[in-house]
Amino acid sequence: MLSSVQEAEDLVQDVWLKWQTYDRDTVREPAAFLATMITRLAINASQTARARRETYIGPWLPEPVDTSADPTLGAERGEALELAMLVLLEKLSPAQRAAYILREAFDYPYDQIAEIVQLSEANVRQLVSRSRKRLAGERREQVSTDEQRKLLATFMAAAQEGDLAALVELLAADAVSYSDGGGIVRATKLILLGADKIAKVIAAYKDSFWTGSELTFAETNGGWSAVVSRAGEVFAVISISASADGIDQVQWMLNPEKLANLSFSS
Repeated sequence: MLSSVQEAEDLVQDVWLKWQTYDRDTVREPAAFLATMITRLAINASQTARARRETYIGPWLPEPVDTSADPTLGAERGEALELAMLVLLEKLSPAQRAAYILREAFDYPYDQIAEIVQLSEANVRQLVSRSRKRLAGERREQVSTDEQRKLLATFMAAAQEGDLAALVELLAADAVSYSDGGGIVRATKLILLGADKIAKVIAAYKDSFWTGSELTFAETNGGWSAVVSRAGEVFAVISISASADGIDQVQWMLNPEKLANLSFSS
């Protein structure tokens, strides 16, 4: 809902504290009650976050989440956790996003979603249906996790070498590249469109970006990402989404504030 680990943890803490002092004898179904409370708070927080992102410096990306420590998280939540999907979910209204996530990621029944988001069941069904259609219209069928990892490794090798031809071949013709530096570190402040342009920019930064760096791979958001560190400190997490057309989206997370909570096991 929030695409921010810290903001999500703050909401969970808030709900937990309220639950400690709540009259539980008045609560018939604790799980449903807590889900309702956290979802409504998340909807309010999403509206505030959307306003903040209007002044964000450069492209905004959701935070990567290390899902390696909890394999069931990535397996069960699947597509709803993918960075590319989280970017698309930002195009939905907070209420649409809540309804879609509750239905698709958590398999909540429509009548319970209706109670949580305070809409009629008919309206909720319409919200979810419209969200599915909108997201499906903007998203291609993705390759398997194994194929995604192979493409990522090949892409990273080409990027380190500055191999322009290899990069163009790996990227879909209409690929998109996001670089989130948040105005804190140097990053491309525009979204790059097209295989040729993306490849040229990556090749141009070959020496300055990769010098003295170490590259490893880790599971984030249920998929694989490249983790780039220097002197033992992570300074970039790079993720891709790919279809039969090639790599159609590259996400460069460079904002140190969004990398601070990550700790990858070796």
